[in-house]
Amino acid sequence: MSGVHDALMGPDAAPPVTSRWEPGPARADEDSSPREACGVFGVFARSRSVAHVTFDGLYALQHRGQEAAGMAVSDGADILVVKDMGLVTNVFNEYKLAGLEGQLAIGHTRYSTTGSSTWHNAQPVYRTAGDGVFALGHNGNLTNTAALAEEAGMLPGVVTSDSDVIAELLAHHLDAHPDETLVDALHAVLPRLEGAFSLVLLDKERVIAVRDRFGFRPLCLGTLGEGEWVVASETPALDICGAQFVRELEPGELLVIDGNGVKSMTPFPADRIEPRLCLFEFVYLARPDSRLYGQELHTARFRMGELLAEQAPVDADMVMGVPDSGLPAAEGYARRSGIPYGTGLVKNRYIGRTFIVPDQAQRAQGVRRKLNPLRDTIEGRRLIVVDDSIVRGTTTKAMVAMLRETGAAEVHLRISSPPYRWPCYFGLDTGTRSELIAANMEVDEIRDFVGADSLAYLELDALKQATGAPTAGFCDACLTGDYPVDVPVTLLATPALG
Repeated sequence: MSGVHDALMGPDAAPPVTSRWEPGPARADEDSSPREACGVFGVFARSRSVAHVTFDGLYALQHRGQEAAGMAVSDGADILVVKDMGLVTNVFNEYKLAGLEGQLAIGHTRYSTTGSSTWHNAQPVYRTAGDGVFALGHNGNLTNTAALAEEAGMLPGVVTSDSDVIAELLAHHLDAHPDETLVDALHAVLPRLEGAFSLVLLDKERVIAVRDRFGFRPLCLGTLGEGEWVVASETPALDICGAQFVRELEPGELLVIDGNGVKSMTPFPADRIEPRLCLFEFVYLARPDSRLYGQELHTARFRMGELLAEQAPVDADMVMGVPDSGLPAAEGYARRSGIPYGTGLVKNRYIGRTFIVPDQAQRAQGVRRKLNPLRDTIEGRRLIVVDDSIVRGTTTKAMVAMLRETGAAEVHLRISSPPYRWPCYFGLDTGTRSELIAANMEVDEIRDFVGADSLAYLELDALKQATGAPTAGFCDACLTGDYPVDVPVTLLATPALG
């Protein structure tokens, strides 16, 4: 298992199992699921406003990042970048979009994986290089950022994100080779990058899309017709702007989109390409209306619930899901078990996403800000509560307590993925291993900690079967510790820059 030896030797190796384990401060509304990756978008179109197309695409990708949004637009002579902190609708309005004229654009929604939430780290990143300029948007995390920064001559403390490092390496190459293009620079730089990166880039004439050799993060191609093209992290971003899905980019693929059409190339040696799409894109990260490996995710999540019902049945009065990501699996569980499906929790969709809470009482209040129980549905009933994952366990504990206070007779937790035991270093913020409840407790101890009557997780083989593409190639390191690339010891205590 690549990387596991380093992980076990790292400074945050799991402490001994203890039922008194208590996680530290966490974002109360998000500690029950991995925090999202970023979203990227690109468009080449001569007959329409690319700024408006990009706005629509980013709006569809808002779930992948809520801290910052931005876009870069080229009219063939200049590149203009607009970016700011906040949601897509906060950063852009009709006035701003009207001033962004051109034929090509890229966009980005950001969720930082280090808490470094500043305007400087908003994307796209902009660079002057040689006689030209370019902009870059990045979804993922590199695992060799420190080595690359040193190679680029960036002083310690100056590096604010791995996206910055990629842009710096490209700029250095173009400065040293003024006769080469951005595509040439990518061929030189990409093979030196380790980890996860789905990239969109543009210079004055072309949009470029790149997927790392493992394909950790999704990226797809669509057409608007008549030589106009769109690339996006997820297929709903194509749908919202009227593009027809063409295909997913292959791991290790580089696409160049310009007036001559779409050209595909591969900067990586064939023996280095190994499809390992993040399995949690199927479980939680991507929208349920997205398609990955040719499968619609709502259907896959429904199957997860069906298989969970077969694997872990329990006698109860009602099946309910935790909004929103637990709902499709709950529907599947209900269908297969024959137990009625009901709505037990109402979600406040306008909740803030960044408050930090230091103790359990405030965490419980954070859950109440986000979820409110329906007493008439819950009171006196034996509940099967389906969720996608338990990461730290604090939100789950507060939710179970809230259901009991509302009058639930029993609470049986069913999780549509295996125990989340290992940190992600490829684009998700899950904290260190000492913060992951399943790395520190056995299943029965987790059950007691969260206060449930029973707890069961979906088995890994069943999860892969539910995707509809069980042999297509997945990264399941967060569940197994089997990292596709070695994780430097320096990253084990501190999540990678994003």
